[in-house]
Amino acid sequence: MQTFAQVRVVGAGLIGTSIALGLKQAGYTVSVDDEDPEAEGIAQSLIGQSGEGSSPELIVIATPISSISALVRSYATQYPRAIVMDIGGLKSEVVAEIDKFSEVSSRFCSTHPMAGREISGGLAARGDLFEGRIWIYTPSSISSALAVERALEIIDVLGGKAVLLTAKEHDQAIAGISHLPQIVSSLLSATLIDISDRDIGLAGQGLKDVSRLAASNSELWSELLHANSRAVLEYLEILSKHLDDLSTSLQNDDLRKTKEILELGRENHARIPGKHGGKKRDYWYLPIIIADKPGQLAKIFDACALVSANVEDLTIEHTPGQESGLVTLALSKADSVKVYEQLINDGWRVQQPRESIG
Repeated sequence: MQTFAQVRVVGAGLIGTSIALGLKQAGYTVSVDDEDPEAEGIAQSLIGQSGEGSSPELIVIATPISSISALVRSYATQYPRAIVMDIGGLKSEVVAEIDKFSEVSSRFCSTHPMAGREISGGLAARGDLFEGRIWIYTPSSISSALAVERALEIIDVLGGKAVLLTAKEHDQAIAGISHLPQIVSSLLSATLIDISDRDIGLAGQGLKDVSRLAASNSELWSELLHANSRAVLEYLEILSKHLDDLSTSLQNDDLRKTKEILELGRENHARIPGKHGGKKRDYWYLPIIIADKPGQLAKIFDACALVSANVEDLTIEHTPGQESGLVTLALSKADSVKVYEQLINDGWRVQQPRESIG
């Protein structure tokens, strides 16, 4: 239930603009501020804002972590009746800094949505970006009940799943589940520097998947990694040990050890949440060869609809200039069989459903 109306979003990047879009669509009156006039103009155009906006009841600080504390204090002072929340990627320093100012801290609740894209900026924003996503909230001991309630209202309205963590718990967890994947993806892409363009052109979906995060904003991520360096270094030591073990097993031609290392990764992968952060499902995968011409995907989805099959995910592999590509659907086991039989009857080139995408 909506308990207030006026929201000011400070920061017109991907997350800030996505929040503004989602709240606008939900019926809130939203305005956006940004120190960059161009970014501000894009966000304001997307939400249809004209003028500065009314005095806010809630202010969302959606800026890089280095500026959050100062902006929270500044906006809380400018609007003494407003509640303030942030969406920054680290909590310990921000919460500790703002707790020094009790009047401000009582009107502040720190949060962090576990959502994003590898591309940045307001033009990449989506109002549904937070649907089904974990959204951590980290109130301090000084945060008022109203501050927490309004933060939780925003999380709920935007479709997030609220999870309560302390600042220390948040930063430790984020080092492993967010910062480490970014490092691995970036280092993998950096390692490819000596591979020729011809050979890079041979890459399949595996390289594309693992390197996707390397396209993220390097300035933002440099700041995050250094601000959380203690927790990040703990995970880097573990990663380094696994790399050393693998290197040693290859040098010694120790096939048993290599398999043991890879099997540990395979087993632990099962712990990673599935679609929308929920319990991972055991999908079956249906590879389909498609012709390089318009309408192929539409026909595949028509076949799925015909047998009432729900497509959970899909991947597309296609090299420009080739006459065919490969679409792989992720479905339940029962649906994969139904779709397979329907496509076979329709004359498609389809491989048998399989438990693994590989």
